[in-house]
Amino acid sequence: MSQFFLTLKANEGCQRFFFMTGITKFSNTSIFSAFNNLQDISLDPLFGSLLGYTEEEISKYFDEYLSLASQTLALSKAKVLDKLRYHYDGFCFDERPQFHVYCPWSVLNFFNRPDRGFQNYWYTSGGQPTVLMKYLSHHVLSQPINYDDNKTVRLSDLNASRQYEEISLDVLLTQAGYYTIREVTDDKYVFLGYPNQEVAGSMAQLYADELLKGEPLRQPGTPSIAETMSDGSLDEVVNQLNRAVQAIDYHRYPIVDEASCRAYLQVLLISAAMLPRVEVHNALGRSDMEVEVGQRHWVFEIKFAKIDSKVITLLNEAIQQIESRQYGSQHSNLQLLRVALVFSETERIFVAWKEV
Repeated sequence: MSQFFLTLKANEGCQRFFFMTGITKFSNTSIFSAFNNLQDISLDPLFGSLLGYTEEEISKYFDEYLSLASQTLALSKAKVLDKLRYHYDGFCFDERPQFHVYCPWSVLNFFNRPDRGFQNYWYTSGGQPTVLMKYLSHHVLSQPINYDDNKTVRLSDLNASRQYEEISLDVLLTQAGYYTIREVTDDKYVFLGYPNQEVAGSMAQLYADELLKGEPLRQPGTPSIAETMSDGSLDEVVNQLNRAVQAIDYHRYPIVDEASCRAYLQVLLISAAMLPRVEVHNALGRSDMEVEVGQRHWVFEIKFAKIDSKVITLLNEAIQQIESRQYGSQHSNLQLLRVALVFSETERIFVAWKEV
């Protein structure tokens, strides 16, 4: 790296403009003494909309493509833009924060083939930078139960140059694009979150790869979990979930309570290109998890059995909870499948289930 900067400095008389992007900054005095006239604009509000499309730019320059996507998907242009925003918008690169931008690669791929819908283009193109993958080979992701948690770092940490082994995971994930700036407080703390659904799904994929050590959720010649949930029986769905749970390294990622069980299930379903919602509220309570797949709306109420003698009691408790609180009743246009599930700490799988 030092030689790279030395070569640039030796030829700076030939350069009218130099622009370089990367993931993070390592503190290496020899590198920057070799080329010490760089200006870091990473968090500068003046350049906050430089590396992405603003919504105004999409509406202005891609209007023809929005119309084509609208026709292809049988949606209004406003609805197409709503879905684009949900899947691909939200990246914030300035410290105020003033601007949020769309991922250009994902937007261009969508407009190229709108018939494919709103797919995840980010994970394979930008979601696995070498520096992050190398870091994760020696470090462990936080527990999946923290998947939806808000993250907080100091603004100075996002700006700092550090030794490789001193970088915090949250800072590196921000610099790699998994987290983005939501808010900066007066005392210079930064609240972080996922920029959009595409990246949230990529984070779930990162978790799933770590949990399953690269093992696929589906076996060769068998339907995916999404296909099974769309067309298969409840027994087939639970069997697939149990195969996934059994593949998890239980020493590094133990399932210890209902919350962690729900979080693991959420991550596995998101990594399989589904959009589960947790703790879904209605007027009478909140269900553990709901997800729409095809023409079905699944509702899961999960219980965690520390001792097996409690399994039937917990199953009946989950059934009663679903019925009395009318979970999922607001979704009359889809086939409603409401399921009570009990996970056994000793068996480490779902041991009892019943459709309600």
